[in-house]
Amino acid sequence: MNSRERVCAALNHREPDRIPIDFSGHRSSGIAALAYARLRDHLGLQRRPIRVYDPVQQLAIVDEDVLELFQVDTIELGRAFAIQDEWWTDWELPDGTACQIPAWVKPEQAGHGWIVRSKRGRVMARMPEGVLYFEQAYYPFAEQDDLDGLDEAFDECMWTAMAAPPGPIADGSDGQKRLAEGARRLRKESDRAILGLFGGNLLEIGQMFYRNDNFLMLLAGDPRRAHEFLDRVTAIHLASLERFLAAAGSCLDIIVFGDDLGMQSGPQISPKMYLEFFQPRERILWQRAKELATHIKVQLHCCGGVRPLLPGLIEAGLDAINPVQISCRGMDPAELKREFGSRLTFWGGGCDTQEILVHAAPKQVRDHVLRLMDIWRAGGGYVFQQVHNILAHVPPANIVAMYHAVREA
Repeated sequence: MNSRERVCAALNHREPDRIPIDFSGHRSSGIAALAYARLRDHLGLQRRPIRVYDPVQQLAIVDEDVLELFQVDTIELGRAFAIQDEWWTDWELPDGTACQIPAWVKPEQAGHGWIVRSKRGRVMARMPEGVLYFEQAYYPFAEQDDLDGLDEAFDECMWTAMAAPPGPIADGSDGQKRLAEGARRLRKESDRAILGLFGGNLLEIGQMFYRNDNFLMLLAGDPRRAHEFLDRVTAIHLASLERFLAAAGSCLDIIVFGDDLGMQSGPQISPKMYLEFFQPRERILWQRAKELATHIKVQLHCCGGVRPLLPGLIEAGLDAINPVQISCRGMDPAELKREFGSRLTFWGGGCDTQEILVHAAPKQVRDHVLRLMDIWRAGGGYVFQQVHNILAHVPPANIVAMYHAVREA
């Protein structure tokens, strides 16, 4: 099998020739730029500029030599864009390592840290001294919402305004054409499974705009207003989805939505609240994606202990979930595989990043991964990914041990 065939077999619940591997195929399966610089040195690879494609989380573009070395089967659509040097500008990681960031982000030094301003000049993101990523500094609806100003709110929020590639390349009257051309080029050049990052967040958009506490209180205390907000957000997402898939849908294998519904101890919201506010709108978005691109699989990035919500997510049309946070309440791999493995592809859960990948020795990492692969791989329905991104302080020897173990499994 080639990489695309391998991933598609897994998504269709057929056991492929080996376990498919995702590394940096989306913005929750990547690696912090600080860790990536050390990984390249550890592997003895040629030094090259580290490009931080996701400034918020400080994630690095993983180069082709590393993708080949670890036999990675996925690639993200954004890798087809901002290839030329003109789209990048020099910057510096918190430890002084030289890097490059997208030229359109334009961070400004503020004291010993950094800020990023919105189009209107508002400080929407901060990276204080000693912090390894940007933090949200402004919530557009925290004091007073304005549902008629939703479009402007997207430009004022760190998570929705600090774009990763293709970024502004896909904006404007010619953006659709450039998006389509880049998608066709990537499809022609790579046999990896292509993931298109769409987002389509619902709970998280409320939390990003209102702030977490305010939005949870809105859901509980003023459901009429919450429904009106979510209806308007869904309409915006649908219009964006139409444009996105009209340009790139034929070249994608997976479309990635996002909504962190869980916490360490279980869901953020009850199954009842999920079914009232979120499942009907997810169903609309996910079914429309499958109408526009009939071959496509829908993946949801959803952190935390979300096991009680999985039946509703599957019913809404979900094909795959990541990062499968196995250290959370209710997220036992064997139980998840037994209960949902015939209906849902688990894209992740391959190595615990809270304790094992950070603190264990390489042999312990290997043994941990091999035990998990024995559970996940049977019958397909599994793509390897560590639980969320590899963070800045992870030892490079543990990263190597993790990917070697998957190949050994």
